Amino acid sequence: MTIENAVRVIAGSIVLLSVVLTLTVHSQFVWLTVFVGVNLIQSAFTGICPAAFFLKKLGLRHA
Repeated sequence: MTIENAVRVIAGSIVLLSVVLTLTVHSQFVWLTVFVGVNLIQSAFTGICPAAFFLKKLGLRHA
């Protein structure tokens, strides 16, 4: 798996988890979804993605 694919899997998983937690635990979990969305937008403009940094340290490769 490449870093790009892993970032998509992680972001999608966190968004889905956040939706479930928002509906079942507390409405403030919606902010986790907001955080993921903002992080994806800023990484598109800056090219800096914290998740990609850690995934590279774990040995994943670029496409």
